[in-house]
Amino acid sequence: MSPLRYIDLVLIAIGAAISIPLGAPAVGYAIGAGTWLLQRVVQELDKLWIARVTAPVAHLGYSLFEVFGRIWLLAGGIIAATVIGHRAYGLTAALIILCAYTVTFVLRVTGGPPPGRPAP
Repeated sequence: MSPLRYIDLVLIAIGAAISIPLGAPAVGYAIGAGTWLLQRVVQELDKLWIARVTAPVAHLGYSLFEVFGRIWLLAGGIIAATVIGHRAYGLTAALIILCAYTVTFVLRVTGGPPPGRPAP
């Protein structure tokens, strides 16, 4: 699963090379891709932070806060793109985030349990 860990970022770069020359708003694409990259950085930092929590209830609370916080971060990026450049920028940012999220979700669902956890 390790080589596929960053496939969403690779697909965003490939998508930029294809969609921007075809007329997608570059600013909307950059905001969407930048927001996705930012949430990935936050995700990695939060993994380190949450790994230090030992109490199960606190671990669950921090994990939920982290997941919903990243969702709000992505929504904020879409809203910012819309405010900066109207509908076209916001739509482009939303599509980039949707595609990256879908790829990540499918890989997570089909990848089995996280390392260190036994399969049910």
